[in-house]
Amino acid sequence: MVHLSGVTKQFGPRILYRKAQMQINEGEKIGLVGPNGAGKTTIFRLITGEDSPDEGTVSKPDRLKIGYFSQNIAEMGGRTALQEVMSAVGDFGKLQARIKEIEARLADPDLGEDEMTKILEEYGELQSEFDRIGGYSLESRAAEILTGLGIGPEDYNRPTEHFSGGWKMRIALAKILALQPDLLLMDEPTNHLDIESIIWLEEWLRQFPGALVMTSHDRDFMNRLVSKIVEVNHKTLTTYGGDYDFYERERKIRHEQLIASAKRQEDMLAKENEFIARFAARASHAAQVQSRVKKLEKIEIIEVPPEEKEIQFQWPEPPRGGDEVVKFEGLQKTWTTPEGREKLVFKDASALVRRLDRVAVVGINGAGKSTLMKVLTGQTQPTTGKYQIGPSIQLGYFSQSSMDILNPANTLLDELQSHFPHQNVGYLRNLLGAMKFSGEDHDKKISILSGGEKSRVVLATLLANPLNFLVLDEPTNHLDIQSRDVLLDALKSFPGTVMMVSHDRHFLRELTTRVFELHKNSLQVFDGTWDYYVEKRGDIFKREAPKI
Repeated sequence: MVHLSGVTKQFGPRILYRKAQMQINEGEKIGLVGPNGAGKTTIFRLITGEDSPDEGTVSKPDRLKIGYFSQNIAEMGGRTALQEVMSAVGDFGKLQARIKEIEARLADPDLGEDEMTKILEEYGELQSEFDRIGGYSLESRAAEILTGLGIGPEDYNRPTEHFSGGWKMRIALAKILALQPDLLLMDEPTNHLDIESIIWLEEWLRQFPGALVMTSHDRDFMNRLVSKIVEVNHKTLTTYGGDYDFYERERKIRHEQLIASAKRQEDMLAKENEFIARFAARASHAAQVQSRVKKLEKIEIIEVPPEEKEIQFQWPEPPRGGDEVVKFEGLQKTWTTPEGREKLVFKDASALVRRLDRVAVVGINGAGKSTLMKVLTGQTQPTTGKYQIGPSIQLGYFSQSSMDILNPANTLLDELQSHFPHQNVGYLRNLLGAMKFSGEDHDKKISILSGGEKSRVVLATLLANPLNFLVLDEPTNHLDIQSRDVLLDALKSFPGTVMMVSHDRHFLRELTTRVFELHKNSLQVFDGTWDYYVEKRGDIFKREAPKI
């Protein structure tokens, strides 16, 4: 269906890929992976035609319908949420308006026979075209998709300009799905989605008959959908036939095989060069020497791409703290809306967090997860009820606004030194290395870092403090899978208590020992792992996706 052949692309002196190959077949589900800046977004732009290769070709059918969801959404305004989604089908509005005009004209009793014949002919053509683009089912389809992504009927007719950025992303995603393209290109589609919406989208994409190429930092999402991984790295595209977990295993095996092949080649070259050096001056061996020189000239040297060095993080020893880390009873929180109305977030919330608990706080977007975290960390006061932090508890809090503490003028190393002035530079460099920052990164300014990189710096400042209670609100946001794995490994060995919000099911499954669910303004406690919670609350994880 789509074939990238011998593609070379560079920006200035920087080469993204050289003579790269990639094949997308009908109905195929592909995960596109690679480090930030490797060129994943450029692959999407090459496929859509927004960019072109410096060398090579991108071939695709002329009438291929492509839907491209990116993190850079267009401005929205002047339409309701439902109208915005329906506008994905470009001719829908014009066709619908013209059909209504003709229907009104046909109702005119004074319409002449000749004109009626002419109008009926146009009416038939318009109806055929309207049916071809799915116009008769578009409104119901758009409504189903919006509901699946968490925007209910009460918000269908709400103007798009009244939605926040995260909810506009959902509308943009719904718009792409409503298009029903032959090929879906999706850049981080699960960003800004809660777990219920992620599961709905997963099921929708599973039923989707077209081809899919996507990037995602959600391991479970990738594993459940893709059957092929294309890695963008080291100036080439490498294909792996399997899901993300298979890719990780196979990539390691291939790298080890490449190292072994390079070592064999190195030994062979050393042996041949030794022979040449030994007999170069002997006329009796001239033919053999010349033959081996020519042989070596034809050999392509095996290059082993550098692998990131794994640095094990060592936690500072925190104070033990009490067995009761935080206890809260009868908590209620209301916010005052801009219109002056009181909005209930949750009520009668009571629970006890014990030492060494790993608590996941879950619920749909807007259920009050972040608000509960803010109350328990003293960022805001409850409307009613009380909470108490236990004795000798050293609390660390991470939220999306935590990145505001960073000084944009600092380098990464300067920033850590400002937090830990008495630590030696070697320790701080190791800390940055443990958070996946290379040596070259240490002198980068905070101001030029991506959101994910800033998150990792803030997390590094938390992890290096002798804390015994971590409250983490969406720590996995903006982090790629490798960075999430680093954080997961660190938290597994953390000698304290963790309370967290995350939409990453793999992360929650690996770490959680208890679940606090906020649902319909109430808190329910599940004393068990993430899998235990899913088993008990299976109803919310079995939402049926609309038929495509």
